[in-house]
Amino acid sequence: MRVAIGADHRGAAIAQAVEQQLRLDGHEVDLLGDRTGGASDYPDSAWIVSQAVVAGNADRGVLICGTGIGMAIAANKVDGIRAALALDELSAQLSRSHNDANVLCLSADLLGQTLVRRIVEVWMRSGYDGGRHARRLAKIKRIERGEDPKG
Repeated sequence: MRVAIGADHRGAAIAQAVEQQLRLDGHEVDLLGDRTGGASDYPDSAWIVSQAVVAGNADRGVLICGTGIGMAIAANKVDGIRAALALDELSAQLSRSHNDANVLCLSADLLGQTLVRRIVEVWMRSGYDGGRHARRLAKIKRIERGEDPKG
């Protein structure tokens, strides 16, 4: 699977660890945006990674900032992105199985390296269940188009 990763300055070290983890697991990985660890703004990374996903240059994206919240907010402004903040393995799994999340947002400040590794592992191996959840995703797409989700 092709994965695009982006981070602001607070998430730079975690992003590099996630990149290594995903490569070891056999994924193609692009670390996008500022890689220096110098001050950077999370919306810039959210935009670059989200564009890679919606353009089909990446199958999924991973975004990391201090809390993960800003990345999730910014990424979800991009049509076609379903970004989910995961703080544990269950939220990671449900973001995929119920919401078909295509971008995972992580906190560099609130999660330790071991938990980040486990969250990424669960998120990458989890699939979308479809079924009753497909109706809800269709409603999200209507909202993206500025329509009433009830149709």
